[in-house]
Amino acid sequence: MPKNIASRSDCDPQYQWALTDIFPSDEAWRECYAKAQASLDTLRSYEGHLSDSAQKLLSFLQFSDELGGQLDALGNYAQRKSDEDTRNAVYQEMTAQFTNLAVATSQADAFSTPELLAIPEQTLTEFYNAAPELTHYRLLLDRVRRQKPHTLSPECEALLAAAGQLSQAPDDIFSMLNDADMSFPDAIDSTEKKHRVTHGTFVPLLQSPDRTLRENTFRSLYSVYQQYRNTSAAVLSAQMKQLQFFSDARKYDSALHAALNATEVPVEIYHNLIQTVRENLPAMHRYVRLRKKLLQVDELHFYDLYTPIVADQDIEIEYEDAKKLALEALAPLGEDYRKLLEEGFQNHWIDVYETPGKRSGAYSAGPYGTHPYVLLNYTDTLNDVFTLVHEMGHALHSYQSNKTQSITYANYVIFVAEVASTCNESLLMQYLLSQTDDKRRRAYLINYFLEQFRGTIYRQTMFAEFELWCSQQIAQGNALTAETLSAKYRQLNRDYYGEDIVLDDEIALEWARIPHFYYDFYVYQYATGYAAAIALSQRILEQGQPAVQDYLAFLSSGCSADPISLLRKAGVDMASPAPVASALTLFDSLVSELEALLCD
Repeated sequence: MPKNIASRSDCDPQYQWALTDIFPSDEAWRECYAKAQASLDTLRSYEGHLSDSAQKLLSFLQFSDELGGQLDALGNYAQRKSDEDTRNAVYQEMTAQFTNLAVATSQADAFSTPELLAIPEQTLTEFYNAAPELTHYRLLLDRVRRQKPHTLSPECEALLAAAGQLSQAPDDIFSMLNDADMSFPDAIDSTEKKHRVTHGTFVPLLQSPDRTLRENTFRSLYSVYQQYRNTSAAVLSAQMKQLQFFSDARKYDSALHAALNATEVPVEIYHNLIQTVRENLPAMHRYVRLRKKLLQVDELHFYDLYTPIVADQDIEIEYEDAKKLALEALAPLGEDYRKLLEEGFQNHWIDVYETPGKRSGAYSAGPYGTHPYVLLNYTDTLNDVFTLVHEMGHALHSYQSNKTQSITYANYVIFVAEVASTCNESLLMQYLLSQTDDKRRRAYLINYFLEQFRGTIYRQTMFAEFELWCSQQIAQGNALTAETLSAKYRQLNRDYYGEDIVLDDEIALEWARIPHFYYDFYVYQYATGYAAAIALSQRILEQGQPAVQDYLAFLSSGCSADPISLLRKAGVDMASPAPVASALTLFDSLVSELEALLCD
């Protein structure tokens, strides 16, 4: 890993993404922006005319695709450039300009859904016959018309579109409070050395073998959340209220129904996930007991959950070696997949290393018509290798869908988004396990795998259950206060982690620091996506080419069908609780293997 990168210009260009593939210059971006802005008049000109003729409707839909492509490119370029250095005022301004344009476009387009719903079925059938090209949009129109019970008058739709900016307020306030205003006391380790506590260092410090440091880090962070607990509760309450407002306005049965309806996911899947995970809580309780035993502590605390059970097995992997490892681990996906992976590695899809001001974390994003981009902050750890294959899973999913589908149907919904990324992680883990007979190395890897299960299925399902409870409280007219939120969250931790862990007072406040509670019933999809990915990766390893073909077809499907149907064709039925139950059966077997390896 390059050391002491003083500025972005000091970083080798081969480790930077090429945003010139979207726009060759900022000036080209501004020209496109002006064109898109001028297109709003054209968009408004269609108002009142969508039912005039088949050609008029076709023209509108084609124009919408074109404008959508421009917005996609504009937003991606501005945001990616801003993420290179979040301090750069030029790209902050461009991002703000894009956001304003996106809102203005939404407001200008508010007429379209009511008008599309008002076209009689017989007229639409005649339109399809008169303009065969219009049949390309049949699925899109069917999806719009399915929303008829939840669509209001053009005036009300315009009002809700304008109110959409207000609906972002809870998330914006949380972000400012959490990311900008909060700072945490230093944590003292067992040698009296101070360690800076931030959102970024919190988990790494909890992974330390120094238990004094872990405890002090834990108490440092939550001492600040304790001070802001009432404000945090008010913000989360506001989030749940705005979801309830839009749910009521659109006549949904609940905020959960409203959120899942947008992605064509039945609410039963949400409830089945919680039920199935609860039925498999004994496996998690057994893992917690084993962790307590192997750490040899009289009391297991929540600050003991992240430290590795197997010490002295840290694996350092430089980025060039990580790429080779990824190619080897993902070989079961076939030669075509390998070539695409190499193309991403070689052709500047990835921004690899941390530089001053660069956005933290990792993600994949990119506009239709170009290639995906991946942001990393690579530091030579095993976790970074998993992040690499995870984000490239997203990237190749997007690449395949964009290549195969028109812009109308290229964007896959969130429910399937985590499947491709997590399938890659599962294949990497199973490859690493296949490459070692060393008991402690194998135990280290299994512990890492178990932590993925814990963090992605058990923990995210607990979040999902908490979010659902919060929503139900608002629907029933009950107040969400710091006391009620903490009491519920404390009980959920007891249910999910069992009796062999001490319920530290601080853990009852964890809800106050979770940004995903502002993402509208998002977190359950991590758990379902992980379960689907485990099932698909095992199918690929067991069945070979037939399973690979099904999987690659899934990656190329975009949103050409509802997500449950797409996954079913790939070989996993998420309408059934079986994939989640099967994944947790694997979790239980891994607990048994870890116990056998370390407790002989």
